[in-house]
Amino acid sequence: MFDRLWPLPRSLTGDGVRATHAALGELMPLERLELASDTPVLDWMVPQEWKVREAFVVSPDGTRILDFHSNNLHLVGYSEPFQGRLTRSELDEHLYSLEDRPSAIPYVTSYYRPRWGFCLSHEQRVSLPPGEYEVVVNTELEPGSMTISECLLPGTSSQEVLISSYTCHPSLANNELSGPILAAFLYRRLARLSQRRLTFRFVLAPETVGAIAYLHLRGDW
Repeated sequence: MFDRLWPLPRSLTGDGVRATHAALGELMPLERLELASDTPVLDWMVPQEWKVREAFVVSPDGTRILDFHSNNLHLVGYSEPFQGRLTRSELDEHLYSLEDRPSAIPYVTSYYRPRWGFCLSHEQRVSLPPGEYEVVVNTELEPGSMTISECLLPGTSSQEVLISSYTCHPSLANNELSGPILAAFLYRRLARLSQRRLTFRFVLAPETVGAIAYLHLRGDW
């Protein structure tokens, strides 16, 4: 399950999230909720849906680098569209790396601030030569929906245990897939019990806005 889910391009919204929920739905009977963009949820708003067709940089020698399709962490999450040619110093204003972790590609998002950018290891960043770079960020932000899923495992008592996890980060293990995969296999184990005193509610949603949206849907206000 980890191997299937790890490469999917998850974010707050999009087909990568739906594919993730569909796979986890093979382990527990998830009911999917799709909330339309611009729907008010408490004092927040469901965001536009983000779609990535391709995103990459071409170095001065013609080599394609920082390709979204080779590692989806390379593209800053929710990057707006851009296409053009930049000098090395101009490109650097849109690059993100970790000097204290020189071999790691950081995970950067820009959910609520329009911009575009690429993430790369600091080793790669300092090795980029001077010259002109071609940049392609073929993305789209348009009305769509945000995906939330839930399922209920009833017990003899109406008292509930809520188990929730995020499904919005791509290509991360401890900061993403450990949660939903553990929740799914925990569901399977609890479902095998002949009797349960407590009722268990499982919720999968994107971070922050997804939790707020779920409270808006299910909370008593």
